[in-house]
Amino acid sequence: MVLRSRRLNGILFLLAGIAVFSVQDLILKFLSGAYPLHEAMVMRSLAAIPALLLMAVWDGGLATLASRGWRAMAARGVLNFCAYTAYYLALAALPLATTVALFFTAPLFITALSVPFLGERVTGARWMALLTGFAGVLIIVRPGSALFDWAALLPLLSGLFYAAAQIFARRMGVRESATAMSFYSNLAFLGGATILSAIFGGGAFAEEGQASLGFLTRGWSEPSLRDLFLMLSCGVIAAVGLTFLTQAYKLAEASLVAPFEYTALIWGLTWGWLFWQDWPEPIEWAGIAVLVAAGLILLYGDRQSAGPEPQP
Repeated sequence: MVLRSRRLNGILFLLAGIAVFSVQDLILKFLSGAYPLHEAMVMRSLAAIPALLLMAVWDGGLATLASRGWRAMAARGVLNFCAYTAYYLALAALPLATTVALFFTAPLFITALSVPFLGERVTGARWMALLTGFAGVLIIVRPGSALFDWAALLPLLSGLFYAAAQIFARRMGVRESATAMSFYSNLAFLGGATILSAIFGGGAFAEEGQASLGFLTRGWSEPSLRDLFLMLSCGVIAAVGLTFLTQAYKLAEASLVAPFEYTALIWGLTWGWLFWQDWPEPIEWAGIAVLVAAGLILLYGDRQSAGPEPQP
């Protein structure tokens, strides 16, 4: 009964974390038409620092941040910065559900990268699932058609960088706490956003011909109180969402709760329809279904290979 309760609580925490993070996607897509991404990211990262420090106090004390592995954690943070920058730029040009669906190529990339970088063995069935997943991507993106948008490559790039960050985390093992890794990732976000602001903040390179480029190259502008609140709230959202997700993976096995991350698609569909009247076309639904099925097969394979579950 205790194990069952922990697993249920883990699933509930993960569902809550995904729901919280979906609000950040909604806010950034809303802001993408008037402000640059680097401005929103600077505000978000600054707002997240106090929340992350409080989390560090709760999760073993501030001393956990003074780790010898800070360079490795910072390097992983740079990979995450690249992943989420590409993801947020995609939000400006693509429907929410499409962006979220294409980001879920990450499990495919993790499987592929685990072979050369971790020395893991992948069965023929899992390779077939991986190839099927990428076939689903082609159905969604439709390269060569009149409907193709190069911005659709951004969530794929995001999934690749995110997968690299996860492989990096696996190589680091369990030496560092989740809060410490998040803290250094946030510092990498702040540093990366500051560099982008130094390059594009003056507006000299602004390019409004394409939504993603506009979101990247637009110069800083003074936000209204409402929009400033939204930017700062993203930092709190990130900290709270991270807390929920970390708690989920502490309470239950990763192979059990990870499939529930796909509920992000439900939120993407909901917010996209409510605020922008976006709805995938039938062919996109087919591609999304193939991609999600492939991801779930890979996750199920991980669960099977993990052996029997611990008993209470």
